[in-house]
Amino acid sequence: MPHSYGVRARTRHMFAKKFRQHGPTHLSQYFIPVKVGDYVDIFANPAIHKGMPHKHYHGRTGIVFNVTKSAVGVRVNKLVNGRILEKRIHVRIEHIRKSKCQKEIIERVKSNEAAKKAAREGGEKVVLKRLPKAPKEGYFLAAPGGDGEITTIQPLPFSDLV
Repeated sequence: MPHSYGVRARTRHMFAKKFRQHGPTHLSQYFIPVKVGDYVDIFANPAIHKGMPHKHYHGRTGIVFNVTKSAVGVRVNKLVNGRILEKRIHVRIEHIRKSKCQKEIIERVKSNEAAKKAAREGGEKVVLKRLPKAPKEGYFLAAPGGDGEITTIQPLPFSDLV
């Protein structure tokens, strides 16, 4: 058979609904509040063919640059011949999810601001940088006898039994 190079070639699993996830799209999908500058994940909904993104963009994260009546413009990075190009695509709202990629950063900013405010009121300095995990503290292991004496163990001398 000849090889196919169509738009949806090699998307057997990518554009298939998951087990027990079939059926119509929930109406809440259409009411997602999307603003310019939001981070969104592009996940093609195979039940809706209109406004479906190309298979390359499935699973990618981008930034919204335009919001229309039924679609969203998204800036996505694409690797082309060793260089990264910023592509601007319009995708219908059914193929978009709010991204959680900024969640940890936003939480860390809030906690840092609270720590700065507390430090300002207390008059002390606070380190807000993320630090790598430090090595464990040293400790003495209790002897199994429990008498508290340190026992020195010497190796046995070599003996040839021939």
